Amino acid sequence: MKAITFEKFGKSEEVLKIVDVDMPEVGENDVLVKMYTTTPNPSDTNKRNGSFPNLLDDGYVIPHSDGAGVVEAVGAGVDKSWIGKRVWLFNAQYGRRFGTAAQFISLNEEFIVELPDNISFQEGACLGIPVMTAHRCLFSDGCIEGKTVVVAGGAGRVGNYAIQLAKKAGAKVIATIVEDRDREACLEAGADAVINGIAEDAAAQILEANNGQRVDRIVEVQFGANLSLDLDIIALNGVIATYNSTIVREPVIPFFRAMYQCPTIKFVIVYAMPLEARLHAIKDITGWLEEGSIDIRVSEVLPMAQIAKAHDLIEAGQVRGAVVVNIDQEC
Repeated sequence: MKAITFEKFGKSEEVLKIVDVDMPEVGENDVLVKMYTTTPNPSDTNKRNGSFPNLLDDGYVIPHSDGAGVVEAVGAGVDKSWIGKRVWLFNAQYGRRFGTAAQFISLNEEFIVELPDNISFQEGACLGIPVMTAHRCLFSDGCIEGKTVVVAGGAGRVGNYAIQLAKKAGAKVIATIVEDRDREACLEAGADAVINGIAEDAAAQILEANNGQRVDRIVEVQFGANLSLDLDIIALNGVIATYNSTIVREPVIPFFRAMYQCPTIKFVIVYAMPLEARLHAIKDITGWLEEGSIDIRVSEVLPMAQIAKAHDLIEAGQVRGAVVVNIDQEC
């Protein structure tokens, strides 16, 4: 089969190749999926750049955790009714070398989810890391109906879904941005207010937008850089759920200042979501997809041959939706 691979770390155009590799074996509890789309996330470009130095110790890597396709076969222990179903995948390259950027993948059935007929393969490839992360950040510590949620970086992939899901759950949502061009996207997603998160008076503006009250939950895209602001606005016993800290990679927590607000600081990564949390997210996401009530943002759809461009777009950080790569089944 054809697959996108890399055998060394480096720039996308230098290391990403389309090559012939062996078909995957279908093990016990595995599902063989014929891939139609794959989507790079920042975690994928980071891996290609060497964020996990031991990743290539056992050989080449087929990147990407997210994608969509059709089930071709199942292994022992898997219900044969899966065969022929349209599916979306997540966690496909977690703790293993082979992800979704290939014509076929064999993956444990717990990471395969049926894709409703009203959702395209391009849209299905966008669901894994961004939507699952947003769901975990919002609902890991209970119901948010009637609460106020701040979504930092509301125009990003996770942030946009967090706004949508929080509004569906009955929360008031205040989004923060750093560029004025992102204001409208946050409002369209459902934000009740949009604040420039790097303004000197950002904390005062957020509190004013919440009638002078501190907020119950923060979905945080830059934990280290925004921690001081978060502590200024988080309510007593509130929750800061964070999934990234690339600007300040080793944050220092002001212990006593944080202690007197007594927030829960929740670190979120889809790879480590407990089974119960994954099932909760899948149930909710499936229902919303069937209703057609999630706006799935696709910024670019590229052919397999332009995989380097797909990675470059994600690394540049200027696209607000997903960059989807169609898997060429005729290669």
